[in-house]
Amino acid sequence: MGHFLIGLLVVILFIGNVIQEANGEISRSVLSKIERMNKRGPYLGIVAPNNFELNPLLASQAYVPYPSLPFIDFAGRRFRFGKISNQRVVIVMTGLGMVNAGVATQLLVSLFRLKGVLHYGIAGNADVNLEIGDVTIPKSWAHTGLWNWQRYGDGIDDELALEAGGDYTRNIGYLQFSNYSNQTENLLNRIWYQPEEIFPVTGTPEVREHVFWIPVDKSYLDLARQLEGTKLPQCVNTTCLPRAPKVTIVDRGVSASVFVDNAAYRTFLRSKFNATAVEMESAAVALICHQQSLPFVVIRALSDLAGGGSDVSNEADLFGSLAAQNSVDVLVKFVGLLPPHRSHKIQSQ
Repeated sequence: MGHFLIGLLVVILFIGNVIQEANGEISRSVLSKIERMNKRGPYLGIVAPNNFELNPLLASQAYVPYPSLPFIDFAGRRFRFGKISNQRVVIVMTGLGMVNAGVATQLLVSLFRLKGVLHYGIAGNADVNLEIGDVTIPKSWAHTGLWNWQRYGDGIDDELALEAGGDYTRNIGYLQFSNYSNQTENLLNRIWYQPEEIFPVTGTPEVREHVFWIPVDKSYLDLARQLEGTKLPQCVNTTCLPRAPKVTIVDRGVSASVFVDNAAYRTFLRSKFNATAVEMESAAVALICHQQSLPFVVIRALSDLAGGGSDVSNEADLFGSLAAQNSVDVLVKFVGLLPPHRSHKIQSQ
């Protein structure tokens, strides 16, 4: 009878924990682990998009996981703890797209004591002067997937729906679909790019602000400049790129939950926004860090010329792994430049 009661109690406690997790609550056991690890902080938060980019970092000799508690699982994410160079780090994988990246980054910064965030991975390229494998560090990021799609028949001087109330703006500009059509008329009309509504921790709750370009941290960018021009591996087995990839600071990167494999749209993003890296997560990471007043920087290796056009533009499957490894190598080099174990206040570039 005693064994039965003990077993029943274990089952009840287990069901209770499952219900807590299903409701989004932090169970007592997980909260205890979080509190334990936060006593060892602050950490450098590292955010990877998916396993393709995460696994090379985990396999790197530079990463040493904590033996006593190498990870904490919560809300479908695994937060890994360890050291890179002289830095304590906590690593999380986001998954595909802006929503996943925003959720994972918010969990990271809300659960753990951080002094900054590094995001890395691969990206499409919008600058024909750069090559596959080059590692870009943009100065600013924007989310280019928030639109006001204008009604057919309205022109560029017509007020957008809800514009008068401050919800939408024409200040950033638009994409005119008919500019890319063989027909004289295009029912899609145009889309106007919109800034994000944000709610900074330093502001008044529920009082929104708007932001489009989010600058990376100035001191992180200054450190990154020490890596500019660094030559990186250029060959996969016996197949090599035209030149050795390099690290380069660029003006801008853009993100949206859209995989861009279209040369016309790539050209538009380059001419309209002076964008280089084009991908699906970094602006979400930037927006969360900006709202939380945490310094951040993004390291993205170019895996292809978005939409094709170069001699090796169709070799992304071959050189994608090289680009992912290059992003990890530059991340590790960057971490090695950081001073050890001190808090860090955000500075705008």
